[in-house]
Formats: sequence, structure tokens, C-alpha cells
Amino acid sequence: MQATEKDQYVEFGIEAEQYAIRIHDIHEIIKMQEITQIPSVKPYVKGVINLRGKIVPVLSLRKLFGMEEAPAEKSTRIVVVNHLEDTVGIIVDRVNKVATFSDIQPPPDRVGGIDGNFFVGIGLTAGGLVGILRLDEVLLHE
Repeated sequence: MQATEKDQYVEFGIEAEQYAIRIHDIHEIIKMQEITQIPSVKPYVKGVINLRGKIVPVLSLRKLFGMEEAPAEKSTRIVVVNHLEDTVGIIVDRVNKVATFSDIQPPPDRVGGIDGNFFVGIGLTAGGLVGILRLDEVLLHE
């Protein structure tokens, strides 16, 4: 995959791993807040929040990726993304920075035990490798 210098991503961390989402897809980043649980949902759906009068579902990437849940800390954030006609929140341990990648490689079939379909590619940085998430796969995961 060819990356251009104009493509900007928000890089964030879950445990020791680094991930990114195109900045164009991000609505806003908010501090962790109380999440209202809803019954009969997938295990990685934490519930919903009220974002200035709009009800927004919130997902846990930790659960989706098969990691153990961790209590929210001061650095925990909800990355609110726009996808199709929906707004969805994604819980992350920390938001690191806005990044650009000079090189993006195709993802392998598995990335550290996580299905490679979750990723558009792997961005190469001076600090290491960053998995660039494919929102379609993350948000519409069955």
C-alpha cells in the first residue's frame, strides 16, 4: 500500500501494542466516561454513552482482540469515529500522537494473535511498527 505524506493517522496504544486510525475517520477523542451497559450484545460492545444528546455505542478493542480487560486509567480515552452513517466510540489505553507513515506494508494473515483482516496495513515508524485499523472490519465484526 502506498502512503502519502498527507495521510495522517492518530496513533494510540493498547497494552504495549500501537495502532492507528486515519485522522479523517475520527470525529473526536474524549476522556473515559460512564458507559451504560445494554443487554444481549456482543462481548466487545461495552454499552452506550450520551455524547451531547447523541447515543453512541462504545466498543472495547481489548475484548475484540482477545485481551484481558483493564480498569480505566487517567490516560484511557474513547476515540469517537465516523463510519458510514454511524458514530461509534472505541476505548483505547492511551492516545499517543498524530503520525504519518512513509511506508505502509500489507498486513500478515495474523498480527500477534489478531486476525490480519482487522488491519489495512502496518505502518513503519522510527519507534516501531503500528497496526493501521480497517474500520469496516473492526466496527462490523461478527
